[in-house]
Amino acid sequence: MRSWLRFSGSVGPLGVATAVLWLSVIVLLPLAALTVSAFDTGWSGFWAAVTSPVALASLRVTIVVSMFVALLNVVMGTLVAWVLVRDEFPGKGIVNALIDLPFALPTIVASIVLLSLYGPNSPIDVHLNATRPGLVVALAFVTLPFVVRSVQPVLIEADREVEQAALSLGANNWITLRRIVLPTLAPAIISGGGLAFARAIGEFGSVVLIGGNIPRETQVASQYIQQQIEIDRPVAAAAVSVALLVIAFATLLVLRLFSEWTARKERAAR
Repeated sequence: MRSWLRFSGSVGPLGVATAVLWLSVIVLLPLAALTVSAFDTGWSGFWAAVTSPVALASLRVTIVVSMFVALLNVVMGTLVAWVLVRDEFPGKGIVNALIDLPFALPTIVASIVLLSLYGPNSPIDVHLNATRPGLVVALAFVTLPFVVRSVQPVLIEADREVEQAALSLGANNWITLRRIVLPTLAPAIISGGGLAFARAIGEFGSVVLIGGNIPRETQVASQYIQQQIEIDRPVAAAAVSVALLVIAFATLLVLRLFSEWTARKERAAR
């Protein structure tokens, strides 16, 4: 038993080296190769590729739509998490399982389904093909679980006696929600929204059909990258890929720092 406890407490230098090697092969080396490709023609070539009008337009569409989707998921994802935790209704277990479906479903399948439902031959006469609302719907589908699964555990662990005490002291539902519930959920909501944004900026499969890939209108950065590869401009594709990588990394870094700050604040409050 003692030997097992010693083993579980530390994997030793060999384990650390194995983990670093695996991380390098799977993550660091491909990213390094991508960065080298992006600067194959020097800084001026990289900057020209990233700041070309069509590239900037695709990045702008990607960021704006992703931010809107993240905000939408912050509201709707929190509401869904609240319903799943606080309410009882028939089929709750099925709904709870369906939340994780976008994680398992190939995103191109989502695009096919959305195109069938909202495309030119829409059975419900709602046409979102080749429109920004179509991009929003597609990205909202693949990013919904991030907010729901971030908020759900916090809601489950939340002390409901504090809410009941506030209500017994005369606070109405809105005041209780604003001063007690939302401050408790805020770190999880921000974390889920940030993850949804980081996921949305790199999405390709769910938007490839319903998005329409119209330059300056509905072409997202991932589609622009594919287009550059198809016309044999790998440097431009790599440059925009690095730009997306920087945005995603910055988002995740901010979330990490925010999480550490929140943890320190909670420890200080105790």
